[in-house]
Amino acid sequence: MFRLLRRTMEQKESPMRLREWLIAQIDSGNYAGLSWENEEKTLFKIPWKHAAKQDYRQNEDAALFKAWAVYKGKYREGRDRADPSAWKTRLRCALNKSSEFQEVSERSQLDISEPYKVYRIVEDTHTNTESAASSIKGKTSTEIHGQAVLHDNSNNSRVSGERPAETRLEFYTNNNVGTYDRPANVSVTLLTTWCPISDFRLLVYVFYHGKLVHKLITTSPEGCFILQGSAPVGNERIYGPCGAHTLSFPRLDALLLPPGIAEAMSRLLPHLEKGVLVWVAPDGVFIKRFCQGRVYWDGPLAQHTHQPNKLEREKTCKLLDINSFLQELHQHLQAGGPRPRYEIDLCFGEEFPDNNQPRSKKLITAQVVPLFAKELLEGLQKHDSELNLSLKSEAQK
Repeated sequence: MFRLLRRTMEQKESPMRLREWLIAQIDSGNYAGLSWENEEKTLFKIPWKHAAKQDYRQNEDAALFKAWAVYKGKYREGRDRADPSAWKTRLRCALNKSSEFQEVSERSQLDISEPYKVYRIVEDTHTNTESAASSIKGKTSTEIHGQAVLHDNSNNSRVSGERPAETRLEFYTNNNVGTYDRPANVSVTLLTTWCPISDFRLLVYVFYHGKLVHKLITTSPEGCFILQGSAPVGNERIYGPCGAHTLSFPRLDALLLPPGIAEAMSRLLPHLEKGVLVWVAPDGVFIKRFCQGRVYWDGPLAQHTHQPNKLEREKTCKLLDINSFLQELHQHLQAGGPRPRYEIDLCFGEEFPDNNQPRSKKLITAQVVPLFAKELLEGLQKHDSELNLSLKSEAQK
């Protein structure tokens, strides 16, 4: 297996990208459990067994992760210490950071005897730029931190009933716009197909009985633990050892809280050991509950708006879908529809939403704000407003 890999490396003058390399490994048939999931070869399955499982076999279960480490020069057989967890983390991070792969969480199976993840190969927009330019009059190109979030290309499907856009928008996190050109009768068009985002930041607020006690902006693509105590160690069924931020609940003795409230919180906090992990992925915002204490939530994808939504322990839950957010944003800007929701509220130990008690009366709550959504909405609203003022001024001359 590794002899074949070395031959491949020697034959190529330049190293293969992750996409080329991974397709070659799938087609080779050398890795048990690594296979295509559809005839079009756009979905594939990667075995994802936790190293702590009793039936874990390093030679078989870590083979693909080891191969990637060898290919990238991060592991030298016979010279470096074997570290299956690090190998796995390296490939996982490469997949998460690549714009050419998107995890299909609903098809992944992580709680079975032979767990696996399913990924989709995303159309390479860079290679289709020229064909896109010839088939579309304009494009919407939104950038966060200088990397494209939304692209148009010839394969993109549009929102039903919309007409081709004549729009060019470059949007940055500091809200400075380099170009914003469009005819007066054309609104900003948001496409329903997109490139994975590159802004993984989360703005996290923690409240004690309605009072803000902590605020944090996370920058790690691994997300953020919100917890009491320490983060789970060595749990790889979802993310394994990772560089997630840790937001610990503030100590009660450092705050001025009513005696009854402080006592109730002191009983609740020990049950929030290990907490929750929330993160931004290419297709949305996700959360996983690790703590024994119950956690409830409200947000864009919540099943109920007037009764509690409970997070199941050890199960990944999708909180926001980027494609749905973009469609709602399109309707908001084009047709005056409702403002799209992107804030996510968490409530620890108490049912939520609760018609009988507002969030401000709950013992411990948190709000999670994906900054890519916040800045995209606010930026487009700002520039729509500026454009309308400019058009109004021109009309009055």
